[in-house]
Amino acid sequence: GSSVADTASIGSVLIPEMEKKGYPRPFATAVTVSGSVQAILIPPSHNAVLYSLAAGGTVSIAALFMAGVLPGLLLGLTLAGLCLFTARREGYPKGEVIPMKQALKICAEAMWGLMTMVIILGGILSGVFTANESASIAVVWAFFVTMFIYRDYKWRDLPKLVHRTVKTVTVVMILIGFAAAFGYLMTMMMIPMKVTTFLTSMSDNKYVILALINIMLLLLGCLMDMSPLILILTPILLPVVKMLGVDPVHFGMIMMVNLGIGLITPPVGTVLFTGAAVAKLPLGIVTKAMVPFFTALFVVLLMITYIPAISLWLPRAMGL
Repeated sequence: GSSVADTASIGSVLIPEMEKKGYPRPFATAVTVSGSVQAILIPPSHNAVLYSLAAGGTVSIAALFMAGVLPGLLLGLTLAGLCLFTARREGYPKGEVIPMKQALKICAEAMWGLMTMVIILGGILSGVFTANESASIAVVWAFFVTMFIYRDYKWRDLPKLVHRTVKTVTVVMILIGFAAAFGYLMTMMMIPMKVTTFLTSMSDNKYVILALINIMLLLLGCLMDMSPLILILTPILLPVVKMLGVDPVHFGMIMMVNLGIGLITPPVGTVLFTGAAVAKLPLGIVTKAMVPFFTALFVVLLMITYIPAISLWLPRAMGL
């Protein structure tokens, strides 16, 4: 569920490889950066867990995971369509067809790692594990696959990996702790009620207020990172949209897409900066190449905002 990690890890491999195959480096970077937004939606995403925590645990994590499937696929297909259109218009080279035997071998090798997602989603949706339990078991499985099957790391690397993990978890837990205290203070000061009154005073139309919230989230996403914004804004905005009749799960997807776009938008788009650094390109060149992708993402945002079924059909079909 980390767009920064996607861009840093996958981009370092794909951007040079795409350039070697004949694609312009700015285009390869734009594809990688914009495609990383999918990580926020496709389950299991830690951002969905943060949203559930920020909502006081009133929104089901399993429902949020399933709600992200169709929006994530819609985002991916939209970007794929844009890439096909651009490649055909600009005359970019076509890829090589992978022989079926090699494709099956690649899929078989990948299944060990993909089982991590099966454990998390299968455990939660079946009711066998809670979200915390499934995460713990998935970590044990991922450790086993990494050290004994893929052997990506040596045992001497283990202290460094544990240190990095503890550092990341510590930052997240501190954020959650301060955000909880901040949310308590805001409730005491009746800020959610004041925000609700302010927005409803501008219009009583649900769609207009959702548009205003989208604009606000996009602007804030340009200036702040995603996790703090989820933790800070959810207690403020959730009462507003619930009063308007917007499903909290649906609103979670609206927040994810908005703040995901913020991650790739200057001046403080961390994923955009990461992509430019990996590609060794000036930020201005990457931003210019991103313009068509921004357009595609805004279209997806509007569809997810105003067609609730995209987010809610699958969770409701599964009884979540």
